Amino acid sequence: MPEIMRAQGKELDVRVLDDAEFKEALRRKIIEEISELKDAKDGAEAMDKIAYLHEIADAMGEAYGFPRKEILELKDKTRAERGGFEKRLFLEGLARSATADGEKK
Repeated sequence: MPEIMRAQGKELDVRVLDDAEFKEALRRKIIEEISELKDAKDGAEAMDKIAYLHEIADAMGEAYGFPRKEILELKDKTRAERGGFEKRLFLEGLARSATADGEKK
């Protein structure tokens, strides 16, 4: 982003963040982008935000020292254990269980 802004003739005051500052900046940025995704006006804007969220997530993985391959493997494992979102199921709550005599608790 600074390179683009400089190419537009803007003068910038930029510094390199240390590890803790960078992680915090990424946490703030992902929250900001999620908020902007929520307010997206159309599919193109939503897709742009989703792509940027992936970019931020990748940067977070790198900042924490997590190899991308391991993140993707864990994603697959988590999906296998907990399921994914393709069925669009929403858990409203737990059904009340019946006692041995059939009476609802």
